[in-house]
Amino acid sequence: MYRKEEQPLPPPEKFELPFEGKLSPNNRWVIMAELIPWDDFEEEYAKLFSAEKGAPAKLFRMALGTLIIKEKLGTSDRETIEQIRENPYLQYFIGLNCYQQEPPLESSMLVHFRKRIDGELINKINKKIVKREIDKNDKEVKKKDCLQEKGEKIKNKGKLILDATCAPADIKYPTDLGILNQARIETERIIDNLYQPLRVKLRKKPRTSRIIARKEYLKVAKKRKVSYQERRKAIGKQLKYLKKNLGNIEDLIQAGASLENLSKRQKNCLETIKKVYEQQQSMWENKTQSVPQRIVSLTQPHIRPIVRGKVGKPIEFGAKLSVSCVDNYVFLDKISWENFNESCHLKEQVEKYKETFGYYPESVHVDKIY
Repeated sequence: MYRKEEQPLPPPEKFELPFEGKLSPNNRWVIMAELIPWDDFEEEYAKLFSAEKGAPAKLFRMALGTLIIKEKLGTSDRETIEQIRENPYLQYFIGLNCYQQEPPLESSMLVHFRKRIDGELINKINKKIVKREIDKNDKEVKKKDCLQEKGEKIKNKGKLILDATCAPADIKYPTDLGILNQARIETERIIDNLYQPLRVKLRKKPRTSRIIARKEYLKVAKKRKVSYQERRKAIGKQLKYLKKNLGNIEDLIQAGASLENLSKRQKNCLETIKKVYEQQQSMWENKTQSVPQRIVSLTQPHIRPIVRGKVGKPIEFGAKLSVSCVDNYVFLDKISWENFNESCHLKEQVEKYKETFGYYPESVHVDKIY
């Protein structure tokens, strides 16, 4: 249930504190609070909730403000709430009328805030802020209005800068041999869990050759320099061990083992391992280093290798971003875990510029790929 707060917020100098003093209007959080159009998007946020059922939801300003504080300070969810509890400026920023000793919300609420406030809504807010600030500082706003009334065409204006980058993910640098070894270890744990309920029925646990497989992996992984043939031979062996483990898992299921004995993480990991085996087997047979939608992390299978062509870092692993910059304001136009050619979105980004500001840019600045 969502209920709009009817009581208007006081100006910062009238914000009540348990001690003498007032909030400074020059504080960064007070200034930022004035820039964000909270009320313009409260109605859109309220549509996510029922008008009659459920407990009253937190206001849009508290939800978005808490997420902004977390990203601005670079803190965890729990630490963010502690910072808000201790700082009156942060409490004003999220929309409280006066300082309070108790935390205004639980840290677990940030999980729900992130689900409700998606990238599309953030982009709308960003565009609203930028357009309002540019119009405020634009000396030709009145002249533009007069030209519109006379029906004259507005000239192209402004400079649009386009580029793409990658937001690196926090993962271990992936190698084919390393991810196969990790997959093998995970399948061995899954076999142990599936075998437990069948100990009476099956006297012998399926053989996994885990000791030999680990020795084979370490024999190559510990070398400073590994030849192509040594690496290929080691990958082939790990593929055989992994295939054997996946076959043992299928046999245990046929014997009566249930996947319900596995945790949710292990279930997801098992599906990922099957895809990893198919991809790695295909690359090994075809002697290639690329495959569509290649998985480079078992725990984060959505991450893809992004070819960047930088010196020292030709490939990065994370989300690819396509951004545009106007008067030092940056817009996130596209984000994807899959690799894409940023030049395909040139026309769309120029049209978004016109949609936001009402006219086309005077110049567009891009690199050679466009």
